[in-house]
Amino acid sequence: MFRNVGWSFLKNKSTILQNHNHIAKNFYSISTENHSHGGFQLQSHFISLIHACKTTQQLKQVHSQILLHNLSQNSWVITQFISTSSSFKSINYSISIFQHFLHPNSFVFNAIIRALSDNTQFQNSISHLVLMLRLNLKPDRQTFPFVLKSAGALFAGGLAGALHAQIAILGVEFDSFVRVSLVDMYVKLEMLDLTLRVFHETPERNKLGSILLWNVLINGCSRAGDLGQASELFEAMPERNTASWNSLINGFMRIRDLERAMELFFRMPEKNVVSWTTMLAGFSQNGDPERALAMFHRMLEEGVRPNDHTVVSALSACTRVGALEAGVWIHNYVSSNGFRLNREIGTALVDMYAKCGKIESASRVFCETKEKNLLTWSVMIWCWAIHGCSEQALQCFERMKSTGIKPDEVVVLAILTACSHSGLVDQGLIFFNSMRFDHLIEPTVKHYTCLVDLFGWAGRLEEALSFIESMPIKPDFVIWGALFCACRAHKNIKMAELASEKIQQLEPRHIGSYIFLSNIYAAVGRWEDVERVRLTMKNRGVEKDPGWSYIEVEGQVHSFVAGDRGHKRSEDIYLKLEELVLGAREQGYMPDTGWVLHNIEEEEKEDALGSHSEKLALAFGLISTPPGMAIRIVKNLRVCGDCHSMMKYASKMSNREIILRDIKRFHHFKDGACTCMDYW
Repeated sequence: MFRNVGWSFLKNKSTILQNHNHIAKNFYSISTENHSHGGFQLQSHFISLIHACKTTQQLKQVHSQILLHNLSQNSWVITQFISTSSSFKSINYSISIFQHFLHPNSFVFNAIIRALSDNTQFQNSISHLVLMLRLNLKPDRQTFPFVLKSAGALFAGGLAGALHAQIAILGVEFDSFVRVSLVDMYVKLEMLDLTLRVFHETPERNKLGSILLWNVLINGCSRAGDLGQASELFEAMPERNTASWNSLINGFMRIRDLERAMELFFRMPEKNVVSWTTMLAGFSQNGDPERALAMFHRMLEEGVRPNDHTVVSALSACTRVGALEAGVWIHNYVSSNGFRLNREIGTALVDMYAKCGKIESASRVFCETKEKNLLTWSVMIWCWAIHGCSEQALQCFERMKSTGIKPDEVVVLAILTACSHSGLVDQGLIFFNSMRFDHLIEPTVKHYTCLVDLFGWAGRLEEALSFIESMPIKPDFVIWGALFCACRAHKNIKMAELASEKIQQLEPRHIGSYIFLSNIYAAVGRWEDVERVRLTMKNRGVEKDPGWSYIEVEGQVHSFVAGDRGHKRSEDIYLKLEELVLGAREQGYMPDTGWVLHNIEEEEKEDALGSHSEKLALAFGLISTPPGMAIRIVKNLRVCGDCHSMMKYASKMSNREIILRDIKRFHHFKDGACTCMDYW
């Protein structure tokens, strides 16, 4: 039945090691082990030595002694050897040991199948099951859990059914370990109906004796978004543990029901570090980084030691709102509490410092992080790119390649972004062409969008349009949006109208094209067209996303929206803003009312511009921090031209550095100039 249901999949998808051909031909029996008293003692001695090894090098020394004592065909010793080398992530060594075992039995096969699965060589794990069957060796309750894990990881639905059938034939389907693995496999395959069916067909004695079975199912329902079913199972559980609560809380976080998650969290009889981390990460990922950071501090107050994932989640929350002081505090906590600067924490720190405007600190942490993977390099290159430091981004890219790490599509996108932000059109074209021919990376929509940006912001609009028309893929609204933004910057109304028409065809409710087109018409006084665009927006139910800005002062994050009057220091903020505008006017500043959407009196337009969220955050920063201190602001939208102009004047008048992060890049204002050179 197994061969009939899934054999075609196994034949087509599995690559069986050629070195095993002689095993299939010469296999005649399971090797006889030496079970004499002396042999047993020697065997036990070597197994103890294997378990005592801390590195692969030590394991190799033991291996040489195993060969000298003629124990290389002892299945008990070799099984332990394969398992230990696998735990050191030396999977090729494990495979080599297996290949030199002349007559493998089910114990040795189980060890290599588990080793391959644990080291994410899922296809190879399945291949060894095929080989096992060809040698007429029967899989057992120790075999199937790891094969099922591999099938789930490969998202192989056909294979899953074949494995389930074979499990039933061999009579191990009600083994607790196998049963949990079956449910877990169907969860990963997103086959919730089959998951529930397996659970409901499970004998009551198995259900009563396995909390893990319930937890896996609750987790599966939560992942599928069926929190009603997950909650029913949770309430019906004969016994719950902390993992049960954590799974359900995580489910509610996934569907953005933060209040229900909080309710469950406070009902928990016992909380562990996973419970706190689930809450912290959930708040951060659901756009509430302030509550995430509050949860982190509360966790420490209650004496719960965070793990690496907790630290990374807390740093991510700092990154989202530009909370530099909180990020520095977490960095100091990590340094003084025995945490290793591994690649996960190192990468999160690099990202935090860069996104909080401290690119030099990010670079320093990057250099101190000894374990770097592709993600670590990618983050550093991206950070240089969004800060407009194209030269450093390109140097970092070359250093990464010199270490032997191959770039992926994300790294290439970062390099193209660096070129785009600095106007390096020719350099960007070279990288774009090399990604396919030198690095065998197929360009995605994002790469094509970056090329349109590259041409567009350099003012080469006709080339940008020609590039779009010659693309091998159909341009989406993001690509047309990139052209549209460039048209806005260079006031090319005719091409902007074309791009706007394309955007509205693809995304009728997307706000960007309406706003930018309205602004373009307003800039040249075409008020009838402005009103026509606004009427279209109203009829289609399109609303502008609110602009908001964050600023951190004395460790507390303050948020502002456009026209905000809700802050406790609102009166002082508007007085300071008025003072700023008056001072800037004396130095030549004129409000750019072309950024206001509709035809109102000039005085009203200036009032509308004056209440943009980044200006309110700036005024608050100036009245709340000591003279000379840098001001850091995070904005969720692209900074408008008028606010960009005001920031330059404010930096000169206040003799301060103002660091503004918008949705596209960083702007460092100092002495009346911006590092973007007005190229954004």
